[in-house]
Amino acid sequence: MTDRKFKDYILVSLKGIAMGATDVVPGVSGGTIAFITGIYEELVTSISNVDFSLLKTWKQRGFLAMWKQLNGSFLLSLIIGIGISILSLMKLMKYLLETHPVMVWSFFFGLVLASVWYIGKQIPKWKLSYIIALIIASVVAYFITTLTPAGETQSLLYLFFCGALAICAMILPGISGAFILVLLGAYKQIIEAVSNLEIKTVAVVVAGAIVGLLSFSRLLKWLFQRYENLTLSILTGFIIGSLNKIWPWKNIIDSEIIHGKEVILSQKSVWPNAFEGNPQILSAVVLSILGFALILILEKWSYKKS
Repeated sequence: MTDRKFKDYILVSLKGIAMGATDVVPGVSGGTIAFITGIYEELVTSISNVDFSLLKTWKQRGFLAMWKQLNGSFLLSLIIGIGISILSLMKLMKYLLETHPVMVWSFFFGLVLASVWYIGKQIPKWKLSYIIALIIASVVAYFITTLTPAGETQSLLYLFFCGALAICAMILPGISGAFILVLLGAYKQIIEAVSNLEIKTVAVVVAGAIVGLLSFSRLLKWLFQRYENLTLSILTGFIIGSLNKIWPWKNIIDSEIIHGKEVILSQKSVWPNAFEGNPQILSAVVLSILGFALILILEKWSYKKS
């Protein structure tokens, strides 16, 4: 792991704030932000290092050795940033999504579109196998964004599975974990369980998330170590396919009232002229360009720093 100074951990926390800001937006994955800010592989590796060997290291060599093996300062800085962002920006992002949805989605569309270019250029030479993998991943991700949400279920085992799958989506660039929960028909049940402090249900979902996070991070680490370029091409495909989910102009097909607020269950992407509302084309284009430019600025800044 990288040796860092205090100011470097402040920067990691700022990246965590950016991840948290996207995690509160249904449809945008924090994993995408982790990738374009250059911490994705370190994040995956650090999470995959969480196992019983940490306890052995603590017992034999002390807490500091265990903390270093865990890359604890990095993870703690990132978690603090994500927490600050979620607590401080959740209400703002919800307000903006309710009052200016086209403008918000336009900014994120430009940002994620630029991340496709950024991640794709990490592959030094594109082979036919990489292109095929990208196309397949794009089709799969697009298909997922068009699925109709499933019905609700009361099964705790199913909720365990939902927690595991949703957390995998959160660290995978492209589709958000919240959107996966909507597709699986568990979003309303989990939100109500959290609101009503149903400890048993919440504990099952959290347990599933922990198992999914530790298992999936190991798989990603293994893929990066052995098939880095192929993995990058697949991740790029996932992000391309997920662009349908954050297309700025969508007409609502189905929605449901949860705790007095409308939760959109399914939408259909349309061209601006078919949008049921003010398409705000000029503002949308400007914000998309700003989102795209932000990634270019981050890339140049990272290049100069390296």
